[in-house]
Amino acid sequence: MVIVKAWNIQTASEFTLDEPNGQVLAMTVGNDTLLAGAEDGVISAWRGSSESKTPFELIVSLRGHIEAVVCLSVGRNMLYSRSMDHSIKVWDLDTLQCERTLNGHTEVVTSLICWEHYLLSSSFDCTIKVWGFTKEGTLEVTYTHREENGVLALCGMTDAKAKPILYCSCRDNSVRMYEFPSFSERGRLFSQKDVRSLQIGPDRVVLVFTGDETGLLTVWKWLEEPKVP
Repeated sequence: MVIVKAWNIQTASEFTLDEPNGQVLAMTVGNDTLLAGAEDGVISAWRGSSESKTPFELIVSLRGHIEAVVCLSVGRNMLYSRSMDHSIKVWDLDTLQCERTLNGHTEVVTSLICWEHYLLSSSFDCTIKVWGFTKEGTLEVTYTHREENGVLALCGMTDAKAKPILYCSCRDNSVRMYEFPSFSERGRLFSQKDVRSLQIGPDRVVLVFTGDETGLLTVWKWLEEPKVP
């Protein structure tokens, strides 16, 4: 049986949430709700409860994907889920109902981030798609950026001068950096193997963490002024 565990960091108390069927591949928190995506395509949602035996109560199982859910992202009071079925689903965090399905990619969607007024998605189809929010609240592709190799992961942050920078991990052992939304290239980071994980540092700390297939974690920091060779 697959379980999800939760710990109280003040008391070290341990709790078990044993609802998912199959391996849990993605987790996130939004609107005071813990969400977990599993390999059976179901997203489980828990909220705090004073009436159940544990501090968390399963409130609903979100069903809609037909293959494994591999990424969850929260933004604009919406949950965005990507799946091995090539689709992206948009869920209302208040009602936990699926509002729409986005089918812009032709291969597996590898990464998904909600950043400012955009939703960005990447795929093994060698594209990064920028989805814009319309006045009606729908999402439309406003730009498609192509990479020669498939894209593994995305991450967005600002540099030392507060310019938005998109990090794009590709299947050639590199991470490309682009100014957003122009996609002007700012540089590249290189590793021995493909970088599978990208994460930004805490607020006001201009750090980027990369994890590659060798198991190496690397911490990168933006400089106020670039070094001159």
